[in-house]
Amino acid sequence: MNFPHISGGTLRPKLSSLLVFLLIAVLGAFQLSFAQETRAQLEVSETFFTLTSALNSCGYDAGMAESLPLRDAVRSEILAEVQQLPDAARARDAICQFWKEHQSSGSQDDISPYVSLALELNNPPEFSTKLPDADMPPDASYVLGMVPLLRRYYQAGRIHALWEKHAGEYNSLVRRLHDPISGLINQTDVFLKLPFVSYPNERFGVYVDPLLSPGQVHARNYGNSYDIVFSPGKDGKIPKEEIRHTYLHFVLDPLAASHGTSLKRLEPILLDIRNAPLSRSFKDDIALLVNECLIRAIEARTSIPKTNERAREEYVQRSVEQGFVLTRYFFDALGNFEKGSSGFRTVYGDLLHSLDLDHERKRAREVTFAAQAQPEVISPARVVVQSNLLNEAEQKFASGDTEGAAKIATQVLQHNHGGDEPGRAAFLLARIATLSGKMEEARVDFEQAVQSARDPRTLAWSHIYLGRIYDIQNNRDTAVQHYRAALVAGDPAADTKAAAERGIATPYQPATKPH
Repeated sequence: MNFPHISGGTLRPKLSSLLVFLLIAVLGAFQLSFAQETRAQLEVSETFFTLTSALNSCGYDAGMAESLPLRDAVRSEILAEVQQLPDAARARDAICQFWKEHQSSGSQDDISPYVSLALELNNPPEFSTKLPDADMPPDASYVLGMVPLLRRYYQAGRIHALWEKHAGEYNSLVRRLHDPISGLINQTDVFLKLPFVSYPNERFGVYVDPLLSPGQVHARNYGNSYDIVFSPGKDGKIPKEEIRHTYLHFVLDPLAASHGTSLKRLEPILLDIRNAPLSRSFKDDIALLVNECLIRAIEARTSIPKTNERAREEYVQRSVEQGFVLTRYFFDALGNFEKGSSGFRTVYGDLLHSLDLDHERKRAREVTFAAQAQPEVISPARVVVQSNLLNEAEQKFASGDTEGAAKIATQVLQHNHGGDEPGRAAFLLARIATLSGKMEEARVDFEQAVQSARDPRTLAWSHIYLGRIYDIQNNRDTAVQHYRAALVAGDPAADTKAAAERGIATPYQPATKPH
């Protein structure tokens, strides 16, 4: 469901008030030209409804106390369906078994890969994938086996009828959230002086699903698509910071792609943040670092009032101490941008060109970095092309063919493909060894994944699993070190943070054997 166009109304002056009308038109033209429309899409999805209703019936209950009554109503109705219809019960039970077997985090609330999957599925009843299987996001590939189960559940559980029953409530949520979300996007466009321009290959989507936990916000970037998924809770709040942050990536990331030469000039500053608590992706890619610093500078100027200069200063300083060392430069430079008339697409290159690299490097070397950085809202906006071999290995692992998965992962390691492939292959081998109870073999493979992985989630969970192994071996100090490393790996998912903090607080104790 697209945002409707937002219009400023029509003035119909009498001839005697023409002068006043012209004056109003001149003064208001700038604001209206940037506030009439928005490029965001606010949506609800029957695909999301089907998947999240199934997982709710399987025990996913994170955030129930804060959820809208609609969530509890749907859960009760699904339960009634599976009690009355044997085929629906069997279809639901198959999904629950899959859900249980694919809890890579060891938590019953590991919803993150299913959100990624739902974003890449077309409408029911086919639930076909929008991308070739080999090009699916890695975490979505891991749970791709859910799709045929979802088809059977949709038909046997008469989910379409249930969706239609609650369509009015879903649409009511969209209407209620439309104005605050579109206002937030338009406020950002006005600050950046961006006219409304829609590009056919770019997309910024905001999905509302009240069957998810209100305490979790899921932001995704894959290719030219930027999506954020959240559940409105009883408090009526919307995740303004996360929406704004994701939208700023949507606007700014394409600009970095067209200023490669200017960005390459700034690469030496990466040497000065080696000890910062940032994920490796920011330390390896100057475009990611620059845009994150720029986004934080924009947030300081748009989300904090001018009258609260102290809060702005503290926000900038925290960003610098986390390793985003160019935030202060951009924050100061944006002061001049606000006074000018040029749009941000024009000014972006000028900001890079005017940056005094020697001066900023000197300032960066004087920073005392914080112990850890705030997790990024979305994964870094860069498409990592995964090998067909590893996607095939993940699918084999998901279907229970651990021998076939191990064979392919070993082949990838032996050929030592570049990028993130060695780390991903080692992570897969480690999980296979864990399932077989081969703790020492798993430890070695997880260590290799830590050394090779660039993907923040793979890196974070390698540390978490290592922490659990060392806990089992009664090496508590080393275990805690790995849990702390997981917190600063850069994975923004709530389940990662929860698992790492739980490991720091209490030694891991498996119920039967290590997972």
